Amino acid sequence: MGAHEFLTLALVLAVVAALGLVGNLLRQPLIVVFIAVGIIVGPVGLGWIHPSGTLELLAQVGIALLLFLVGLRLDLHLIRATGPVALATGLGQIVFTSAVGYGLARLLGMDPLPALYVAVALTFSSTIIIVKLLSDKRELDKLHGRIAIGFLIVQDIVVVLVMIALAAFGQASGDSVPAEILQVLWAGGGLLLGLALLSRYVLPRLVPLVARSQELLVLFGVAYAVSVAALSESLGFSAEVGAFLAGVSLASTDYRDALGARLVSLRDFMLLFFFLELGANLNFADAGRQITEAAVLSVFVLVGNPLIVLVIMVLMRYPARVGFLAGLTVAQISEFSLIFAALGLGLGHIDAGTVSLITVVGLITIGGSTYMILYSHQVYRWLGRWLDPLDRLFPDRRHRAEQSARDVDVIVYGLGRFGREVVTRVAAAGYRVLAVDFDPQKVSAATEQDNVTTAFGSAEDRDFLETLPLGRARMVLSAIPSSRADLVLIHGLRQHGYEGSIVLTALDPALAEQLREAGADHVVEPYRAGAESLVGELRERMGPPGPAGPE
Repeated sequence: MGAHEFLTLALVLAVVAALGLVGNLLRQPLIVVFIAVGIIVGPVGLGWIHPSGTLELLAQVGIALLLFLVGLRLDLHLIRATGPVALATGLGQIVFTSAVGYGLARLLGMDPLPALYVAVALTFSSTIIIVKLLSDKRELDKLHGRIAIGFLIVQDIVVVLVMIALAAFGQASGDSVPAEILQVLWAGGGLLLGLALLSRYVLPRLVPLVARSQELLVLFGVAYAVSVAALSESLGFSAEVGAFLAGVSLASTDYRDALGARLVSLRDFMLLFFFLELGANLNFADAGRQITEAAVLSVFVLVGNPLIVLVIMVLMRYPARVGFLAGLTVAQISEFSLIFAALGLGLGHIDAGTVSLITVVGLITIGGSTYMILYSHQVYRWLGRWLDPLDRLFPDRRHRAEQSARDVDVIVYGLGRFGREVVTRVAAAGYRVLAVDFDPQKVSAATEQDNVTTAFGSAEDRDFLETLPLGRARMVLSAIPSSRADLVLIHGLRQHGYEGSIVLTALDPALAEQLREAGADHVVEPYRAGAESLVGELRERMGPPGPAGPE
């Protein structure tokens, strides 16, 4: 690299850092910033960079690391943990979005093959962006967060399978198709067998030796991902497929989390070059015509995708609120959609104009959905009254409490870790418990205990209180550490004339005091109680504290 190229790279990185700061202040993902910088410094902007072998190579390494980490962290257990809803929602959203998206693309005048690429690109949502936003909001462990991550994993698996099929059969034609299929099956079987043997006999012995040095572990991860990607490409598959399979082969080792954590920053930096190249390659020759197409497709993704998920989850008897919050996470297209479009361009199936259209839709939907996810609860409060009728589609779900609990001593809201323990101990003490939660899996698990009946409902649903046997229950206990849910519950119980005891849960003293002022008879503080129990255990085992020691 000459002095001029080095200076250009320095200027580009400076622009990325400056616009990255602006994007961070606007709470926008860096993907949007990277593509915008590619446009600014590319041929249609300042002309500092042009698609070149070096830029393409760096972009390929970034994509390989992305797919490697997806395979490395592939957690099929999470899909099982979220039950059928992850598969039903993930696959259902892909099918409906693809079908409707294809129809829209055809109505907009696209040819069948480009329309199919656009439709498929609209189905995939960004796992990276959604995990980051939900993590920042501390909602990864919420019901809608777990469901969202579950169906995003389903989407990731589907997009990898689609890319494998495209890379394997995309260039076959005519009489060569049967021979190509046999060749692909032979090469693919050999690749899978080789990686399976490595994963079974070699990697479990090699990785612990490598992991003695953290720097060597990172180097090994990159070298392994790129090597398998190159091998896959030489066998006729794409490099992305090989990188993904390389990650899967290491997913069973004890070092996958350590390796993944150390490669995340490198992945983000290397992906910069892919999005820079993508932005530099954007074709704005048909910008006037694509404005209408991009607007229509973006509205479909921002509004249609969440509605599809909402409907599927309501039909599976999840509350409209949970379906709405989970649905907002799919209101954008993914970095995989852009990689998928680039693969189609390389195969000659679509032109640069179609890639530009998909990229513009990506910019619009990623930017818009970020704010939708960040302010999801405020958005739901604005739209909640329009969604309430969906919960009344299944009256058996809302009124299960009336049908299942005639004689109840204690009503317990929340079946999380603390709530489950409370229900178990109260029921074991001989009291009849009605356990309430809006997670169907937790409700089903609680029904296995003696003295316990269950109801599917939310503490924030005041209408649901009418179905509860409040006149017979001597105590209502909430194990939900949420100030909003508990405050709504207190006011709802008082409005319904409940005269029994109200016991709530708080994780910090300030919230506990707020709940007492609101009318709670008692507030359980698990952290304080745990600390006091620990001090009591210390005194019992160690005796009173001794003298401070010699002066």
